[in-house]
Amino acid sequence: MTKWAVIYSSVTGNTRQIAEAIAQQAGDADIFRVQDAPTDVSGYDVVALGYWLRLGQPDPLMLKYLPQVKNVRVCFFQTHGTAPTSEHAITSFARAGYYLGEGCEILGTFGCRGKINPAMQKKRAQAGPDDPHGGAKSIERWKLASTHPDEQDIGEARDFVLHMEHKLVMKERFLAKQAAKRKDVCK
Repeated sequence: MTKWAVIYSSVTGNTRQIAEAIAQQAGDADIFRVQDAPTDVSGYDVVALGYWLRLGQPDPLMLKYLPQVKNVRVCFFQTHGTAPTSEHAITSFARAGYYLGEGCEILGTFGCRGKINPAMQKKRAQAGPDDPHGGAKSIERWKLASTHPDEQDIGEARDFVLHMEHKLVMKERFLAKQAAKRKDVCK
């Protein structure tokens, strides 16, 4: 069985909900708030790192933690107020990967909408016409985000774990076949 660590940062509870779903599906997973997370995660087969987005990248607490994560398989999960397929959401995964410590393998990514912090909504409601986070489109996006994470998001987070477990099995099979081929060539 694969041993998972699930480490998350959450302000509104969105990312915590997804973290709990991932940890539950992973079975014997250890779950930590990023503030309480171990600096040595070498005892885990997979480290799932979850965060909310700020300025198109992981939040400040997770950004500070990421460089400490070294030489492990990583899954990223994130919550945000926009569509999971948006450029904003997708490029934030790349930014998270940039901050990781050396020797990490990124196994996969999962993102979903999440309620926006009311303090941020209040601030953004006063945004001027040149602010990409203000205006009618943003208010509509916030309204849509206010219903997430929902049961479908939670189910998709659980499915994500199953997909990552399957990916690991397939990778091990592939590596075993490659090793057997090299062994035959060396005979």
